[in-house]
Amino acid sequence: QLQLAESGGGSVQAGGSLRLSCVASGYTYSVSCIAWFRATPGKEREGVATIYTGRGNAFYADSVRGRFTISQDFAKNTVYLQMNNLKPEDSALYYCAAVHTTLCELVPDPYNSWGQGTQVTVSS
Repeated sequence: QLQLAESGGGSVQAGGSLRLSCVASGYTYSVSCIAWFRATPGKEREGVATIYTGRGNAFYADSVRGRFTISQDFAKNTVYLQMNNLKPEDSALYYCAAVHTTLCELVPDPYNSWGQGTQVTVSS
């Protein structure tokens, strides 16, 4: 079984930065895509960024492209989300999720392992 644990959330002012971490443990060999999603009350869970762990190919939502960067550290079984130039609309509960598949997508359905989330709050 795969476990995911997020950390790094917090409160920042607009224009600030945060780096989220997602540490995987357990059956990590079964993972090919790790993604970050975010959720706010009343809205559907939104895909932010995903990375194909085999080659490092990354994909981003239009709303964060150019501001967020997803990366991985194999030695630490960790995927990061560097968030720069944060905006109030980035405030959300951020989750990492994982799946073994050939196509990494920014929709929640394919992902079958989820962390508990870490809160990001951006004030104006």
